[in-house]
Amino acid sequence: MEDCIFCKIVNKALPCNKIYEDENYLSFLDIFPRVRGHALVIPKIHYRWVYDVPAFGEFWDTARHIGLILQKKLQSTYIAYLTIGNEVPHAHIHILPQQKESLDGFHLTPVIPMDKIEIEQLLKDIVE
Repeated sequence: MEDCIFCKIVNKALPCNKIYEDENYLSFLDIFPRVRGHALVIPKIHYRWVYDVPAFGEFWDTARHIGLILQKKLQSTYIAYLTIGNEVPHAHIHILPQQKESLDGFHLTPVIPMDKIEIEQLLKDIVE
């Protein structure tokens, strides 16, 4: 896709701080890092959403591979993986090395209140 910033990176029309590349995927440091070592992994072919990538498992295996490299090199406690998809319209997985037990670089909203009846109705709506 010609207007996609990640496609431009794949096609070398824009630079990146590359961590890893193979035939199908590219990983690089995020230019707006949320934590030290914040990286992205993207498929080289344009897909809009992470779940659109046909080799979904391979995509996540690649993210895991990069995450383990970052964890070792940065001596992080653990790696957080995040997909949102509304920042750039190209499938991508954020890899966020964590340096302590809490989650840095991303914050969840407060828990939404749901009583037992609402939860049961939600479950019914999903499984029926």
